[in-house]
Amino acid sequence: MLNRRRLVISGLAAATAGATGVRAASADAYEAALDAAFAQTQPVALAGGVVTREGLVWSGVRGVRRFGASDPATLDDRWHLGSNTKAMTAALYGRLVDQGRADWDTPMGDLFPGLKIDPAWEGVSISDFMHHRAGVKDADALGMIFFMTARGDPRPLPEQRRAVVERVLGAAPTGTRGAFEYANANYMLVGTAIETLTGQPWEETIQAELFAPLGLSSAGFGAPKTNTTGGANVWGHRGEGPGRTAVDPADPGADNPAALGPAGTVHMSLADYGRWLRLFLTDGDGWLKPETIRRLMIPGTGEGLPYALGWIAPPQSPWAGGPVLTHDGSNTLWYATAIVAPARGLAFIGLSNEGAGQTATSGLMRNMIATLGA
Repeated sequence: MLNRRRLVISGLAAATAGATGVRAASADAYEAALDAAFAQTQPVALAGGVVTREGLVWSGVRGVRRFGASDPATLDDRWHLGSNTKAMTAALYGRLVDQGRADWDTPMGDLFPGLKIDPAWEGVSISDFMHHRAGVKDADALGMIFFMTARGDPRPLPEQRRAVVERVLGAAPTGTRGAFEYANANYMLVGTAIETLTGQPWEETIQAELFAPLGLSSAGFGAPKTNTTGGANVWGHRGEGPGRTAVDPADPGADNPAALGPAGTVHMSLADYGRWLRLFLTDGDGWLKPETIRRLMIPGTGEGLPYALGWIAPPQSPWAGGPVLTHDGSNTLWYATAIVAPARGLAFIGLSNEGAGQTATSGLMRNMIATLGA
């Protein structure tokens, strides 16, 4: 499930790995890094990319679209990003702030007018939810009942998300305010706030305000059904080793319930994901104000992981020349890892079409970082 703690910490080891060199690696070095990671971990498919301030400078893919078949994965394929959607939702809120339509410190009562809010939420800001420090626990906010019933819920997605927010804010926090507690419900709440502010579903707003302006034409929601040319696409897989099973993207179980959207349902091509990551190397590239992009990268204070707005943000990595951003995402059938080094002007991408792909993407990250010292 998306709420497993490993989904947000597996990139940390690679992100903080040492590399003494100061020059970027060659394409041949990155090809070798991908070959080594693929050979060592043997995922169904593994894709990698390197982004600089100029854009995507290298990308490659190995493996097949479905386990046991021969159709090769290609760079035209779309990949499910899971919880790496959270950074996009946080940035979308930042876009509304830049437009004067939102504020980082708006009280919950103003964000959700007409909602009965427990007094214990007094003083909690939208940023606290984005930092996973508001006191929300998925076990209480969502629980197994949500995952068992949400796919059959006939209500529009904004209504489904608002029902979760009503359940969360209508009672006192069940977690410890100020302490890190990773919860998908936090970003469902942020998505609902965006819906309240814009009067549109989160899906329509992120399409209009993020995907379209940045030219992310391959972006969509849920398990991707076709590649960027309209042809066959990689499928997600459950299980490990010889027991891996490909899951048809038309199957209702091919993704988490659509109401989880702001927390983790976006898919896109590797090239488009590189375009998105480039924002964090270029001070927002005009899409966000520089001060807003910097705010997205500042971790919250308190106990636990140094979590920024949709990113883990370790304070220092020798190879990066300063802080890094990293995050993993999975819907249990796909796996995505991203590492961004703003001071170095580099970002790395690792994508796999199996839920057990963490070993492969993390291995690829370590290999690519290691090439910088070659």
